[in-house]
Amino acid sequence: MANHYDALLRGGRVVDPANGIDAVMDVAVADGRIVQVEPSIRGTAAREHDVAGRVVMPGIVDMHVHLSEWMGGPVGHRMLALAGVTTALDMAGPIEGMVRTTAAHGVGLTVGCISYVRPGHTVGSANPSRAEVADYLASAMGEGAIGLKLLGGHFPLTQEGSATVIAACAAEGAYVAFHAGTLETPNPSVATLAEACGLAAGHPLHMPHVNSYCRGFSEPGVIEGQAAIEVLAGHPAIWSESYLAPFNGFPGTCSNGVPESNAARRVLTAGGYPHTEAGMERAIADGWIHVQAEIGAGAHAGVVGLVTGADGVAAWRAAATAVGVSAMVNGPEPRIHLVTAKRPDGAFAIDALATDGGGLPRNDIVQRGLPLVRMDALTVAEFVTKASWTPARALGLAAKGHLAPGADGDITVLDMERLEPVLSYAGGRRLMEAGEVFAGPSRFVTTPAGRAAVEAAGLDAVVVEPGAMLPPRNG
Repeated sequence: MANHYDALLRGGRVVDPANGIDAVMDVAVADGRIVQVEPSIRGTAAREHDVAGRVVMPGIVDMHVHLSEWMGGPVGHRMLALAGVTTALDMAGPIEGMVRTTAAHGVGLTVGCISYVRPGHTVGSANPSRAEVADYLASAMGEGAIGLKLLGGHFPLTQEGSATVIAACAAEGAYVAFHAGTLETPNPSVATLAEACGLAAGHPLHMPHVNSYCRGFSEPGVIEGQAAIEVLAGHPAIWSESYLAPFNGFPGTCSNGVPESNAARRVLTAGGYPHTEAGMERAIADGWIHVQAEIGAGAHAGVVGLVTGADGVAAWRAAATAVGVSAMVNGPEPRIHLVTAKRPDGAFAIDALATDGGGLPRNDIVQRGLPLVRMDALTVAEFVTKASWTPARALGLAAKGHLAPGADGDITVLDMERLEPVLSYAGGRRLMEAGEVFAGPSRFVTTPAGRAAVEAAGLDAVVVEPGAMLPPRNG
């Protein structure tokens, strides 16, 4: 008797580098899992898809997004689904509210969160003690976070305080990421990156958006990019990612007439504007700074884009300045070089391709990554490695990033002619097809300490053990 599956994807080019597959295959999904990948699968399914001529890959894992009420916003869940993403890590939170908003606004993704370390908010000062950091880490993980994020580029700690956070996370096997920057070295550069790597002192660390340190402010960006690669090569415990969008992103919030974020002040300086609320308004009006605002309507409502000029000022003021903003400060040469560069052993110099997106409108792993495949700068298998397999390994999610039987039923289907995602499954359930999102319950990545909090919110917990995240390179 032929089998009956929940979903059957027939005749696509299955690309699964973790299992050495690059061939025309059928893929069957049942009970939330991959159950068969074969040249031809007999049987029927509740939903069958003819994906001939398209690439079938493990679901895209974006290891750097923003979905919290503080940055990005819950609209980012739908935006990620439209971009073909099936799993994402919110890189700041704070965790307070993240589980609740995921339960309320999630569309079916698997989502995790690391909670920000911000002086005056989550820790008392820019030089917190080890005991204070340990207490905050325990509290954040109890609420569902898998670790902490240092916001050095926005709200820096001292060098000592930054090293304390990394060491405290390492002691508990927690995830930790560092937007490089300290009070002693506040401006983003390769030197800032090198400082952050040194402060890690050999402990595991996620170094996000490496391109942010290679904007050509000191030397041509491609030279800075190569210098960043050489710094990271000396720190094998550090996992890294970069993004391809020309826009950065930062909070547009002003307090007492002054932008709160260091990044906002740096962008204003680069554009020749004063570090004031009036300077921010003028930069938006002139088109130097772009403001996040909902641009979709009707069936496409709930999509955020960037607006500037008078519309941007109106959106910024309507949010009482508490909204994400961006500026086009990322040059093309380092962005492309960092994604494609390899070390002498053939490994990628920067581990993963991410977006720093979510509710920030640059969910472009497919949109900007596949043109590199068309240019022969990446093979399809290399794209899959950077967009799915490697980030899943960094997150300790052994059932993601590949399509072996028993793996999570996370699949992204790509149209290589139009360079866009056309179908995705998350946890064995159809998530997106032809630009339409089919919303369902999301799942939340947590540790054993946060399982109760996640399940109390009505979410299924994907439990990852401390120490499994940011594993050794040979792990």
